[in-house]
Amino acid sequence: MNDFAFVRVFAHANPLLVGHVANLLEAAGIPVERRNLTLGGGAGELPPGECEPEVWVAPHNRARAEALIRDALAEDRRPAWTCPGCGERLGGAFDACWQCGHARP
Repeated sequence: MNDFAFVRVFAHANPLLVGHVANLLEAAGIPVERRNLTLGGGAGELPPGECEPEVWVAPHNRARAEALIRDALAEDRRPAWTCPGCGERLGGAFDACWQCGHARP
């Protein structure tokens, strides 16, 4: 694909996070192009920013993609919580207790 036909909307050193973002956008109907997935081994020889896995989209999808990414990453930053059902301490990304199934308050 033509590099000028796409814009970068996300890059991160963690390829799993990049894959998650790409899957999120594809599930929302936004076609993506994944780049630099295998350049991690070049870090040190190449500038770190040039080696990070990236997600690119067509320019007309940029605003929607960036909003989806922003919302998804904001959910990951929700504070940890304690289950009112069993007292289990859970990470902010969980909406239900893995121990007893009680919904997040």
